Amino acid sequence: MTETIPAQVAGTKADQWRERIAEQERTEVSVKQFCKQHGLTEYSFYAWRKRLRKKAAVRFALVERGVLQGPSAETSLELVLTSGERLRIAAGVDAATLRTVLEALRA
Repeated sequence: MTETIPAQVAGTKADQWRERIAEQERTEVSVKQFCKQHGLTEYSFYAWRKRLRKKAAVRFALVERGVLQGPSAETSLELVLTSGERLRIAAGVDAATLRTVLEALRA
């Protein structure tokens, strides 16, 4: 007989790993050092990161269309897409959110 993991427990574990991965990305510590500090194996870290990236989907993206004259004072980075559209990124944007948006644009 095989043992099954309840969906709630599996979701909790994924949430824990999602937070660990986000924490590591916020710091400037290497994955190796982060895992050592938190008693994790690098294998588990990379396996969970890969698993969560596959499942990650953009749940919401705010897109404002229109003509703007010059970059906003709040814009710290502006990407010009091959379509000619511009993606303006405000200072202090969450790195994980920005990665998700950029991955969605590449798809």
